[in-house]
Amino acid sequence: MTSTNQTNVPLSERINFRLLAFSIIAIVLVGTPIYWYVDEVVSGGIKVRGDVTEVNLKAMSTFPFDQVKGTIEDVPERWRALDGKKVELVGEMYLANSAGDEVRKFDLVYSIAKCCFSGPPQIQHFVQATGRDGKALPYYQGLVKVTGTLHVNVKRGPERVETVYQMVVDSIQQG
Repeated sequence: MTSTNQTNVPLSERINFRLLAFSIIAIVLVGTPIYWYVDEVVSGGIKVRGDVTEVNLKAMSTFPFDQVKGTIEDVPERWRALDGKKVELVGEMYLANSAGDEVRKFDLVYSIAKCCFSGPPQIQHFVQATGRDGKALPYYQGLVKVTGTLHVNVKRGPERVETVYQMVVDSIQQG
């Protein structure tokens, strides 16, 4: 006959709470970026939230596009499908030749500093934004959240494509 020596060990001695806390922190630190990445891959950078579509501006601008001969057919279908829709974009306001607290038009880019490491800026990186009915818009430095109607329309200049995306702005929020 064998006897089993079982003792009731308290829960506090069976679980090391420091190890548990460390494990939870590690899971959060590793899991959060993985969740963000998987969410972007699954959504493709487009999330419908009621009557507004949140669009990842970097994803929307990262595709090959001929800067001289590009056509609307060269813009991926998922971005063309946003034409005429109310969207929300997060990026930075870029003004080449302007100063002041208000502007009538600006270019929106996902990051002024990071957009063009791989060469010269590409036209699809910029969204030409104007106020509705010529209305003046507040100018902010840093990240802004811009809501309005997006138009996907390749417009040509005399020597090259001048714009792929245009937006009529309803509102701008800083941060």
